[in-house]
Amino acid sequence: MCKYQCAAAAVSGCVHVASLNMSLKTVGTAVTRILLTTGNRTPPLVRSPKVNRLSTTSTLSGEGKQGREKTKSFDSCSARPSEDGRSSSEPPHRCTSADKKRSKEPVGAPGVTGVRRRSFTSATAAPVDKRSYLWARYNDMKKLVHDLIPPGTCNLLNSSTIFANNEVSLAEVDIYGFDYDYTLALYSNALDTMIYNTARDFLIEHFKYPEGIRKYDYIPNFAARGLHYDIQKGLLMKIDAFHYIQSGTVYRGLSPMPDEEVLQLFGGTYHIPLQQDSGFYGKGPKVKQFMDIFSIPEMTLLAVANDFFITNDIPYDPVHLFRDVSEAIGMVHLKGYMYKWVMEDLDKYILRGEETDAVLHRLVNNGKKLFLITNSPFSFVDKGMTHMVGKNWRDFFDVVIVQADKPHFFTDCIKPFRRLDDNGDLRWEKINSLDKGQIYKQGNLFDFLRLTGWRGSKVLYFGDHLYSDLADLMLRHGWRTAAIVPELEQETKVVCTDRYALNLTWLQALTGLMERMQTHRDPESKQVFQEWQNEREELRAMIKNLFNPHFGSIFRTRHNPTYFSRHLCRFSDIYMTSLSCLLNYDLSYTFYPRRTPLQHEAPLWMDQLCTGCMKTPYLEEMSHIR
Repeated sequence: MCKYQCAAAAVSGCVHVASLNMSLKTVGTAVTRILLTTGNRTPPLVRSPKVNRLSTTSTLSGEGKQGREKTKSFDSCSARPSEDGRSSSEPPHRCTSADKKRSKEPVGAPGVTGVRRRSFTSATAAPVDKRSYLWARYNDMKKLVHDLIPPGTCNLLNSSTIFANNEVSLAEVDIYGFDYDYTLALYSNALDTMIYNTARDFLIEHFKYPEGIRKYDYIPNFAARGLHYDIQKGLLMKIDAFHYIQSGTVYRGLSPMPDEEVLQLFGGTYHIPLQQDSGFYGKGPKVKQFMDIFSIPEMTLLAVANDFFITNDIPYDPVHLFRDVSEAIGMVHLKGYMYKWVMEDLDKYILRGEETDAVLHRLVNNGKKLFLITNSPFSFVDKGMTHMVGKNWRDFFDVVIVQADKPHFFTDCIKPFRRLDDNGDLRWEKINSLDKGQIYKQGNLFDFLRLTGWRGSKVLYFGDHLYSDLADLMLRHGWRTAAIVPELEQETKVVCTDRYALNLTWLQALTGLMERMQTHRDPESKQVFQEWQNEREELRAMIKNLFNPHFGSIFRTRHNPTYFSRHLCRFSDIYMTSLSCLLNYDLSYTFYPRRTPLQHEAPLWMDQLCTGCMKTPYLEEMSHIR
């Protein structure tokens, strides 16, 4: 079961837990067997519409048996009696020997000889009291889903795992390459606050924005990586892999916009056309995607500035605001403020440096070649690497390139390499080789490949930016790529909670039930379906709020992967929380991606198992055509 839950929480099948395969198989088989064998013998239960189906008082920290009791957030009807006098808190119907004998019969397409089928496949075959019939199906489903979740299985997901989108054998990798910022060096959240405060002051003092903006302090955990920003409308929003806006995640300033307003602004649709959406590197003509971890303070400042103008009813041009905020953020980097803060207090801003040291030692001791390509200046990198690894850090790397100007480093062949001397000054001689112990500036990948001969799948490059670090290397040059996604640590903690597991599993089962029963279209049935739809929306909101109350998980927009997830799967072979995850694997380890179900492989999905694998409601009635 938890394998499915973890897959739904992450990247369209990117997060997979091999040890949970048996749980899914066991749960799915049991649910399907019980539903198919009970048929229409379930006592019809009339459910009061006043019963509160959702409890929002569950705590996130509930663990074990006690935690499970606290987090039964969808079990509000568990004590409702049925018509045969049995409380729904009692164990559900168990298969008799005859049931078990029937359950061994083959399951296949309706209409095929020897294949058992559900009794009710159309509105005409159902009982007269359809409301009772639908609520009976609902109650059966709720009890089955709750009783069949294996205790404790959701705690098996480990944030130190390396997750595979593509099969990668470390035994075939001889060369390891790294970005610096948020790859070799991870930074604390205190850096976001400093970037925000300084850029906000630039906006007021340099661009002469109103002094009232200074009253807005930095808001941690407001924005999330991967969001889109509509430059002309001044809207921060979350878009899925199919270019659709997720309802409830469109913010003008610090306030969410009503869905009706969003539809009106976008011409009656949630869809963002390709020509308006962000380009290959996340920079479109009308919409920009923020893919850099450093961009989180920028998104917050945009929201704050918009909010100030809106709440004070001051006219402004959102396009001018976007450009001014972008320039203010750029000044923090270009003027060297960020580099100065970090170098002055390395212990405050750099995290887990000892783990980076351990990774580099292990790779070098196993005969691997290492190189570094970063956009940061040498003085900044030297200070940080000396703090994490020691003064001899350059001995670990065969090639070191600073101020590389990625992503142009990977696409252009114009800028030549230049060597820096020990003082960081540029040398004038032509570069005919890239030598160990030397520091090089700028350059381009084409000269890099020519001078090193490092090509293809024997190279594995690590970076945090899907576009600037990884996209071109995978698509154009066939390197192996590894994405560093620090947000995985918090997201996996949420996925491992009982509250998440129970709500997500019931949401999937309820969705499958609605799909199976949608052929009932009489007025009573429509009323029941509306109640189910309302509950489904409440479950979705609850799951979203577990990750981020404003924008939810960075990997999911409800049931679809996010735009970020889509590119994570496309541009990275493997992904992980931090570089230190490599310490959990030997250097001959092979990462195998799990085979995740496609939609036409529906019987492998939990909600289809719960509803008898019936994707086509009228297939039985049409079987005579075949």
